[in-house]
Amino acid sequence: MGDRWHVEVDRGVCIGSGMCVNHAPAGFTLDSARQSHPQVPETDADEQVLAAAEGCPVEAITIRLLDSGELVFPPEE
Repeated sequence: MGDRWHVEVDRGVCIGSGMCVNHAPAGFTLDSARQSHPQVPETDADEQVLAAAEGCPVEAITIRLLDSGELVFPPEE
C-alpha cells in the first residue's frame, strides 16, 4: 500500500497564481477570490500534487504523510 498524504494550502500566503491547478488540475481548484484549495485534502501520494507544491511560487502548499504527520513538502531546512 502506498503513502497517503494530507494536503493543505495556506490561503494567507497563496497569491492565486494558478500554478497548482496547471500542474494538478484534479488536485487543486481556485475559488472566486483566486485562492487555491485542495480538491481532496487526504489523498494517495501523487506526483502531480507534489509537482504543484514544488511549482508554487510562494510555497503555500504543505504536504504531510497522513499517518505520521511527517513533512513531505516543503523540505525541512
